[in-house]
Amino acid sequence: MFKALLLRLIRKAMPLPAHPEKAEHLLRGRLGEQAARRYLQAQGLRFLTANFSTRRGEIDLIFRDADGLAFVEVKTRSSEEWSRPASAVTRAKQRRISLAALDYLRELHGVRVAFRFDIVEVLVEDREVRQIRHLRNAFPLACPNYYG
Repeated sequence: MFKALLLRLIRKAMPLPAHPEKAEHLLRGRLGEQAARRYLQAQGLRFLTANFSTRRGEIDLIFRDADGLAFVEVKTRSSEEWSRPASAVTRAKQRRISLAALDYLRELHGVRVAFRFDIVEVLVEDREVRQIRHLRNAFPLACPNYYG
């Protein structure tokens, strides 16, 4: 009883945004994904899908080009003061992306296709895209049995 009352008081003292989907980091992420998509299309890649998700992981964007499929992780930041956006793609994140990519490939029903993992870094300032960097072949397919 006391816990429930305390939680209600905390919620009243710190109200949630009226539209949680409009939280600044979510808006920045959406802006980054849209910018990455437009940028890659302008580079000649053909867009296939966005936010492909399985129980094992998610892929932000999937494209096709002459070389095969590109599974793209988009990292959007407002600054590089501490580190490059791509540094947030840890081994564990690479593994989840790799597993989702394997699930996507499985849906192709045996069609053999070359693929790679790219990262697109998007720097945003005042809700405007300032810079986009495309890191092609940013990491290899992670070992599916890796649990770190």
